[in-house]
Formats: sequence, structure tokens, C-alpha cells
Amino acid sequence: MAPSTAKQWTIEGKDGFESLKLNEQAPVPQLGDKDVLVKIHAVSLNYRDLIIPKGKYPFGVKDGVVPGSDGAGTVEAVGSRVTRFKPGDKVVTLFSQGHLGGSLDSHSIATGLGGAVDGTLREYAAFDEQGLVHMPANLNWLEASTLSCAAVTAWNALYGLESRALKPGDTVLTQGTGGVSIFALQFAKAAGAKVIATTSSPQKADLLKKLGADHVINYKENVNWGEEAKSLTPGKAGVQHVVEVGGPTTMAQSLKAIKIDGVISIIGFIGGFSKEQPTFLDCLMNICTVRGLLVGSRLQFEDMNRAIEANDIHPIVDEKVFDLVHAKEAYEYMWDQKHFGKLCIKVA
Repeated sequence: MAPSTAKQWTIEGKDGFESLKLNEQAPVPQLGDKDVLVKIHAVSLNYRDLIIPKGKYPFGVKDGVVPGSDGAGTVEAVGSRVTRFKPGDKVVTLFSQGHLGGSLDSHSIATGLGGAVDGTLREYAAFDEQGLVHMPANLNWLEASTLSCAAVTAWNALYGLESRALKPGDTVLTQGTGGVSIFALQFAKAAGAKVIATTSSPQKADLLKKLGADHVINYKENVNWGEEAKSLTPGKAGVQHVVEVGGPTTMAQSLKAIKIDGVISIIGFIGGFSKEQPTFLDCLMNICTVRGLLVGSRLQFEDMNRAIEANDIHPIVDEKVFDLVHAKEAYEYMWDQKHFGKLCIKVA
């Protein structure tokens, strides 16, 4: 039986990480007919989690929200009308709780965990049964907790446009060593594609090569890394997919790397904002598709999980793992870019 109170973080204000407040006696949620009570075992952080308490997230955030979109745990109890799960099941959270399939709409875009809806940075949480998926059998708690945002985003970037879905032999360009980029590298290699990765660190370059990157470019040593990436493709035609995490500061180089009819998927802006950025005309001049995406649907999540099990893919988890009461330190550690892969918080 779940206790009546449990530890829970909330975001109170927009004063940076000092806005993170720990309540050690928060009430455990009551269940509705279609709800599932989950004992959270592990949570992973995303760049989005870091900028919400800083007041820099461009989408809606509920006052006093429980942060965190990513979590894995055990089903403790279910509502009377729940059919998808039973107590004891291992589950992972869906980022946008209302995005079950197809495109986002005005309802589902406003159901993001840890922003518009209370999230995972707590010991117990209740979710509508539609907002969970079964955990891949080959993963441990920490690994599974990394999937909700970064992994589904990478999967959507590579497979979300069905007419341009990743094929064996394609080339994918990834940027840096954050969660989305590493998942994209792993998924692309499992699909028989080639990967060109960028980084600024010789040490991280070695790690990227160990994960299967065919080429690694140091973007600090070569500011024209887009042109170099293009030169590494067959016939110097360019890459089929760019997983664009930098945003305005890296977009010009991504356009230089892309192949005719290639796809640039914009999933973030970790490079910050810049007035010096390409225009819509550059999309025309490079004859490519540029798309923005916000994670992905439950159907995509379930497709991805089948691929994770079939190919025995294991997420890359940073060697440093924090516990729940030290979540604020985890935020600082990630903000200082000390992590490689996904940064996790052990809860249960």
C-alpha cells in the first residue's frame, strides 16, 4: 500500500534553481476511475527542465507545477475502469499526456508533464492510463527513465515524416552529446544508417566513436562543420537527416550539410538565440524540409520501444546519479554541462 504522504518537488516562481522547493509531506494523489498510481523509481532531466524555473520556457507552465516529464516506475494501484495496466506493471511516462497518435492539436499540446501538468519529480504520481507505456523489458529503471522526452524526440526526428523516414544507407548529422543526439545516433546505427556527429571535446569525440559514429567533427576547430559533413557523404551530396538541437546559432551550418530533399528537424535551441540566422529563403535555396517537432505520440513511443527491445539498445546514462532530495544539485550539474548522455535521479 502506498503511504498517505511522500516527497515532492515543485517550482515556485522564476528565480532559477532556487525556485525548486522540496515538500517532504506532500499528499499522495487520489485515483480517479481511469487513473494509475505509479511509484516512481527513476527520473531523468532534460534541457527543458532547466529553463522552466528560469522562466525561459516558451510554452505554458502551471504555477507550482511538479517538474519532470521523464519517469519510470511500478504500478501501485489502478482505478476501477483501468484496462491497460495492473499493479506490478513497469511503466514509463508519456511526455504529452494527451498525444496518443497522429499530430498534436490544441488539446494535446497543452498536456506536457512537468509544465502544464504535474510531472515526475516525486515519489508517487497519478496518471491517466492513456499517458503511460509499458517499459522495455531489456532496460533497468535508470535507462527506462530517459525515454519519455529525448528518445521519443529522436525517434520522431528520424521517422516522424513517413515519406522521408530514415532508411538503411542514409546519413544522419547529430549535434553534440546530449540525450536526443545520442539516441539519434543509436537509432540510426541500429537502422543501418551512417552518422556524422559534432562535438567540441576530444574526449567526447572518442565516446561518440565508441557508440558507432562514423565521423566526428570538432565544431570549435572547424566552424564550417556543415560543409565538412557534406563532403563526407557519397558524392558530397549531403546528409538526409539533421537532428538540429542548437537552434538559430547552428542552423546555417545544418543547411550547408543537408542533401536536396533532406529533412532538418528542429528540436531545441540549446545554442541560445541569435539575430544572425538563416531565413525561409535559405530553405528554398537548399531545397529541403525544415520541421519543428515537440517530442512525439504514444504510438511512436510504442514503436520505438519495440525497436529498443529488438535491437537491445541501451540508453547512455551519465555515471553520476543523484537522489531525489539532491535534485537541485542535479539541475546545477546538468546546467554546467558536466554530463554525458542522460542525467538521472534515483527516486525509489
